[in-house]
Parts: sequence; C-alpha cells; structure tokens
Amino acid sequence: MATQFQERNEIIMKRDKRFLGFLTACVAPATILFFIFMIIPTFNVFKMSLFKRGKFSPEETFVGLDNFTTLFQDQNFIIAMQNMLLLVVVTTLVTFGFALLFAFILTREKIKGQNFFRIIFYIPNILSIVVIAGIFSAIYDPKAGLLNSIVGLFTEPILWKSQMPMVSVIIAMIWQAIGYYMVMYMASMSAVSESLYESANLDGAGRVTQFFQITIPLIWTNIRTTLTFFIISNINLGFMLVKAMLAKDAGQQVALTFMYNQVDAGLQGYGMAAGVVIFLFSFLLSLLVNRVTDRDTLEY
Repeated sequence: MATQFQERNEIIMKRDKRFLGFLTACVAPATILFFIFMIIPTFNVFKMSLFKRGKFSPEETFVGLDNFTTLFQDQNFIIAMQNMLLLVVVTTLVTFGFALLFAFILTREKIKGQNFFRIIFYIPNILSIVVIAGIFSAIYDPKAGLLNSIVGLFTEPILWKSQMPMVSVIIAMIWQAIGYYMVMYMASMSAVSESLYESANLDGAGRVTQFFQITIPLIWTNIRTTLTFFIISNINLGFMLVKAMLAKDAGQQVALTFMYNQVDAGLQGYGMAAGVVIFLFSFLLSLLVNRVTDRDTLEY
C-alpha cells in the first residue's frame, strides 16, 4: 500500500515537473523579449537623462538633475505639455461621447444599412497617419479647403493650422478614432439582454434613461479598459499628427515633438529628461483614470 502511494506521488511529481517545464518554455521567450526591448531601453532613458551628451560626441558628463531643473523652467516644454494635456482631454471626451452615442443609436434603433454605417465610420481607423494628415491638410487649405469654402461665405478665411493648430489636430484625431470605438461598443451593447430594455419600457423609461441606467453601467468594464488604452495611445497619435501636419513653432508642439526636436538637435540628455517626464505623466495619468473609473461590475 505504501509502495503504491509512493509510486503515485512520483507520477504526480513528474507530471508537475513536465508541466512546469512546458510553462517555462512558453513564458521565457516573451519574458526575455520584454526585458530586452522594454525594461533595458526604459532604464537607459532614465540613465541618459542624468547626463549631458552631444549628438556626435561619445563623451558623457554627469549633471544629475540639472536637465530636469532646466526643463521645468523651459516655457516651450510647458506649452508643449499643456498642448498634450489639451489633446488628451478634449479628444477623449468628444470621441467617447460620440462613439457611445452612435453605437447606442445603431444598436437600439431600427436603422436601415447598419452594416454600411459601421463600415463608413470604421474606414478612417484603417488609414495611415500620412493619409489622414494629407486629407485634413487639404480640408484646412486657406484657399481651396472645404472649411474655408464654408467659412468664406460669412467671414475672412481662417488659417487653421497656424491660427488654431491644436484644434486642427484634435478634429483629425476625433475623426480617426470614433469609428473604432463605436464598433467595439456596438459589440458590447449587442450582448445586453433585450429583456432589460423591455422591462424599462414597461416602467416608462425613455431612451436617454435606458442609455445611462442600463447600457452604460453594463458595458462599463469595456469603457474603462478602452479609456485607459485610448488616453495612452492618444499621446503617441498626437505626436505623429503634429509632426505630419504642423510646423516646428513652439506653440505648435506637444510633449513628444518637443523631446524629438531636442534629441534631433543633439541635446540627448535634455531630450531624455523630457522623455522621463512624459513617461511618468502617462503612468500617473493611467493610475488616476483607473482609480476614478473604478466601480463594482454589474452582471446581467
């Protein structure tokens, strides 16, 4: 009896060892790649921010926190951070508001050609940044642009990209993102039980009440997840559109373009200091969004 028990334990231990080896073999490559391409570069950015180094010189001079002290006194960097914050806040509020509204309408209302509208709204998301920048540069053209053709009927044409640079980028970012999140929320809303809406109709609840009392709470987990992802991706998207659409003037920069321009000018340590600040800002913003949007999950 004891021998059988011992043999069984040995079989279980061998099976556990094989499973552990298989699990290690699956996880190890991803862990190694994450360490090489994420952890090490991030550590190097923090390290380089403490040094002063020229663009073509291998020599480094340790300056401690001097780069950060200069950075927070640089008005161009402060303006760039303000522009980035403006882009993130406005695009997030407008994009999510319209995406949820359009998703609710196309899901709950009997509209002919729902799939057609879904495709039309989604098309901007598959376009490259260069194409989007080209489209909106044509729309913003001072002489032949679509917007100035309308505005010119009432007043003088507007130089959109020079007089209102951040507004120009915000409009392009919203246009590009609405369709993607609308389709995601349509999938979540389609999973909500129809009986909940039928009960709400019997109780006299209108569409607006149903939207805020039934739909939003039941898909809140999806909204919360996509919200964090969208905010972080917005920082990168804003950088690409600003580089593609606007000039290098101080008032037309966001934080990442400021960092890029500093490194391109040879101020690598100073640029990396800006990168550290942007990284910490993004990290803290993600934590704040997760904390603010945290609530009990509702099931249906």
